[in-house]
Amino acid sequence: MQTSTHSHRTERRSRGGLLHKLSLASASALLFSSVSFAAPATEEVNTTGLAVTDDTVKVGILHSTTGTMAISETGSVQAEKLAIAQINAMGGVLGRKIEYIQEDGASDWPTFAEKSRKLLVNDKVAAVFGCWTSASRKAVLPVFEQYNGMLYYPTFYEGLEQSPNVIYTGQEATQQILSGIDWVVKEKGAKSFFLLGSDYIWPRTSNKIARKHIEKLGLKVVGEEYYPLGHTQFNSVINKIKLKKPDVIYAIVVGGSNVAFYKQLKAAGIDMTKEKPVLLTISVTEDEILGIGGDNIDGAYAAMKYFQSLDNPNNKEFVAAFKEMWGDDIVIGDVTQAAYLGPWLWKAAVEKAGSFDIDKIKAASPGIELTTAPEGYVRIHENHHLWSKTRIGHAQKDGQYEVVYETEELMEPDPFPEGYQ
Repeated sequence: MQTSTHSHRTERRSRGGLLHKLSLASASALLFSSVSFAAPATEEVNTTGLAVTDDTVKVGILHSTTGTMAISETGSVQAEKLAIAQINAMGGVLGRKIEYIQEDGASDWPTFAEKSRKLLVNDKVAAVFGCWTSASRKAVLPVFEQYNGMLYYPTFYEGLEQSPNVIYTGQEATQQILSGIDWVVKEKGAKSFFLLGSDYIWPRTSNKIARKHIEKLGLKVVGEEYYPLGHTQFNSVINKIKLKKPDVIYAIVVGGSNVAFYKQLKAAGIDMTKEKPVLLTISVTEDEILGIGGDNIDGAYAAMKYFQSLDNPNNKEFVAAFKEMWGDDIVIGDVTQAAYLGPWLWKAAVEKAGSFDIDKIKAASPGIELTTAPEGYVRIHENHHLWSKTRIGHAQKDGQYEVVYETEELMEPDPFPEGYQ
């Protein structure tokens, strides 16, 4: 995919004057509780040769817009562009409008590494918002640490990682896997599980953590299977599931494979609305349901921190703005919302530090809070993950989730939980 640099003016033209339509009330509702900054001299806020001028600052967007992961990652691109447009409408960051350079990781992990190196070394971007799979994040991490770049990573993931060069805006294992399993055991009386995933690091490591937790609870794993990304033939494993009769199908299938899996599950006579077995996923957001079809996943449960149906003022503003920019038929999933947080958290860290310099942003990031996040209040922990809630959604025919549970308090992120490493 050809690299393209878009200014605020280009985005405004291409989206029919969206930014002219942003009301002052809507804009102020999205502001952080921070003071406005005048534009300081460039030599004061950029001492390391980043792509910062008196008027602009360049950032990178790095996601798969082609290949099997495009079904999942397109929403992240849209969310990041919306956040950038809104920030620019308010005057930018330290008085500078954000320009973005978009690259396509093409669902290929070496390509992600190559594109991240280009963004950091050639384009000298001040931050990158990107990746989805853990495989892509693992591929780019050495590049960000070698060249001292800053990555805002939006996907729920297996944990067991912490880097000063990454802000993890999704959930780690204790906030999603352990909490979700505790819920299904308590609320559905689950005693046996069949673990299923795509064949790469995130599903395998997540299921390893899930298995340990299930066994610690004195319960059973009756099956565990993995299939390559892009796999479309699930009838064999569905037959195994029917024979094993687990209480829970714990599904971590990702990308386009979800379309085939859920359609074949329904065709095989597994009616998720009857909850025998219960299907609990940690990978299917509203973005994937758009491809799967609501009828094919009706009755399933998902453990996430965000669902489009969340009923709070922040989310209503966010959903309205997202649909205004990308169309009324668009849907918004967990990772999309987490991707939206990235530019806002980066803006807050830059303004707290008074600089675009990466080392200063690293030091300023812990404690940054966002009271206007669509999911509700979030705060950056010293380990660069976010305090957030766990929620359980119940899939409906219309492609949305009904929120049936959420933790009362924010959960502290713990990427290295004792006994699960």
